[in-house]
Amino acid sequence: MAVLIVVVVIVAFLLVFGLMMLGIYNGLVSGRLRVKEAWSGIDVQLKRRASLIPNIVETVKGYAAHEKTTFENVTAARAQLQQATGPAQAAEANNMLTQTLRSLFAVAENYPTLKANENFLQLQSELSDIEEKIAYARQFYNTNVLSYNTKTQQMPSAMVANMFGFQPAEFFEAEDAAREDVKVDFTSAPPATPAAAPPATPPAPGS
Repeated sequence: MAVLIVVVVIVAFLLVFGLMMLGIYNGLVSGRLRVKEAWSGIDVQLKRRASLIPNIVETVKGYAAHEKTTFENVTAARAQLQQATGPAQAAEANNMLTQTLRSLFAVAENYPTLKANENFLQLQSELSDIEEKIAYARQFYNTNVLSYNTKTQQMPSAMVANMFGFQPAEFFEAEDAAREDVKVDFTSAPPATPAAAPPATPPAPGS
C-alpha cells in the first residue's frame, strides 16, 4: 500500500510538473509570435517610408539639382534600410535615413517655390504620417520584446527557453536625435512686422 501511495505521488508530481512546463512552453511560443506580429507592423511602415523617398528626392532635385551630395546620402541610407536584416540593423539604417532626410528638408528651406509646391507638401504630409505610425509600432513592438525577453531570462521559464532554443528578440531602438519626426513646416506664415506707431500730432499754435 505504501508503495502504491509513493507511485501515485510521483505520478501526480510528474503530471503537475509536465503541465507547468507545457504552460511555460506555450507562453514562450505565444510571446515569440506576438513579437513577430508586432515587427510586421514596423516592417510595413518602413517599406512605405522607403518607397516614398525617391519621389521626395526627385521633387527636390527639380529645384536644387546641384545638391548632389545630399541626394546621394539619402539614396544610400534608403538602400541600407532596404537591405537591413533584423530589427537592430533596420533601426540603425532607419536612424541614418532620418538624419539624411533632415539635411534634405534643410535644403528645401532655401527654395520658396519648392516649399509652396503642392506635390512636395503632400509628400511631406505622407512622410509625417508614416513616421507617426512607425513611432507607435516601435513602442508596441518593444513592449512585446521586453515581455518575451523577460520570460527567456527569468526562472523557471528560462530553463524551458534554453531547452527548446528560444532566443531573446532584438529591440527596435531610435536614437535620441532620431526620435523626433522629420517635420518641416512650410505652410506657416512669417511673423507679422509690428505696425509703426502713428506720428505724434503737433501741438496747436498758441498752446
